[in-house]
Amino acid sequence: MIDHISLLVSNLDASKRFYEAALAPLGYAVLMQFPGVAGLGVAPEADFWLGERSPADGGRHVAFRARSRAEVDAFHAAALAAGAKDNGAPGLRPQYHASYYGAFVLDPDGNNIEAVCHDPA
Repeated sequence: MIDHISLLVSNLDASKRFYEAALAPLGYAVLMQFPGVAGLGVAPEADFWLGERSPADGGRHVAFRARSRAEVDAFHAAALAAGAKDNGAPGLRPQYHASYYGAFVLDPDGNNIEAVCHDPA
């Protein structure tokens, strides 16, 4: 079981604003901050960490579990409104399994961020 994950970002303040907005539909918020680092999660656990390093190398993939397909849709809309680039609109991905419903965006550093619901409709 994974306890937490970290991404390197080139601008912590900008990425923190982006992730606060994009992950709000999933219940995530900034829970902890230290110089150059921010931890987000669903209270009380910070399980997604951002660390500032320039240049950040991007190219990572992180998938957040959503409780419903509506949350996947809300994540995608919130991420695009926060400045993400679309990398796959919400929809079924039957190549993974019959009920795999996901959406993908690229964050400000080019990381592929996904929200996914595995439950049938």
